[in-house]
Amino acid sequence: MKAARWHGVKDIRVEDITEPKPGKGEVKVKVAWTGICGSDLHEYLAGPIFVPVDDDHPLSHDKAPITMGHEYCGTVAELGEGVTDISVGDRVAIEPIFACGECAACLEGKYNLCDSLGFVGLSGGHGGFATHSVVPARMVHKMPQALSMEQGALVEPAAVALHAVRLSKIKAGDKAAVFGAGPIGLLVVESLRVAGASEIHVVEPSDVRRKKALDLGATSAVDPTATDAVAEVREATGGVHVAFEVTGVPQVLPQCIDATRHEGQVLVVSIWEQEASFQPNTVVLKERQLQGTIAYRNVYPAVMALMTQGYFSADQLVTKRIPLDEIVAKGFEALAAEKSHVKILVEAPD
Repeated sequence: MKAARWHGVKDIRVEDITEPKPGKGEVKVKVAWTGICGSDLHEYLAGPIFVPVDDDHPLSHDKAPITMGHEYCGTVAELGEGVTDISVGDRVAIEPIFACGECAACLEGKYNLCDSLGFVGLSGGHGGFATHSVVPARMVHKMPQALSMEQGALVEPAAVALHAVRLSKIKAGDKAAVFGAGPIGLLVVESLRVAGASEIHVVEPSDVRRKKALDLGATSAVDPTATDAVAEVREATGGVHVAFEVTGVPQVLPQCIDATRHEGQVLVVSIWEQEASFQPNTVVLKERQLQGTIAYRNVYPAVMALMTQGYFSADQLVTKRIPLDEIVAKGFEALAAEKSHVKILVEAPD
């Protein structure tokens, strides 16, 4: 079967590999659509970050080259021994987290904080940029009939955003800022609407993405290349209760801090390619909080329920659809060159 595999920086190859078979407790999925994530782009441009290179990942038991793709959905094609709660033909979204189940975080139910955390399609396993994928049955979530397959590919990134907002201190009526209106930033905007934020101010240099943020319910969309974005947000709000950092750009972190009010909170959602610095007194003197968030836990059912109500719409968020054979030129290279794209979906080959 065809699969897009990471071999190194700027070296992703569409190759023919052996079609996987499900083992005990596993499910084989005929992939439908897979989204290209910002984490995938980081691996392409500056990896390895999550990709294991020298040693096998402790849970996937894989190392590079690995089949990429973790934002995906498909149809159950085959069941491994002992799988009884899912059926062949079911349409499913994949929750691609590898967790050990034994460390302190896992034992507390916080499996996204696992000491050996990994992701199918980043840390090994049978990723979604392929014809078929095989995953443990626990990663498979049956999709409501009302959702399209394209919506299924957005469950994973929407889960990232919804988990971040749930983890934050935001309350109904509070004011928020979102720095970065890429796919996750835009999904954070929608999640903030779900949470009842009274004002959502977005900071984003791309004109296309600013307009999209407004379409999705942002109160304002500020171009940081044309104005002092922090001053503008503070003038409008007096300082937001929570600022979400969704850029991974080092100079943006202190801007997020400065945009919050006293006792404000900064939620760092990005995965970073390099270090970022800030003046600690900006946190100390206003008793602000700095909080990180990674992935999601126990949130897929809520995401899909919200999707049935019209949130996280593929019609609003998907800007391009491409075949697997064109994933490098029309996918990764396009995202690196053009900041106007929101979400690019890759269609799996037959």
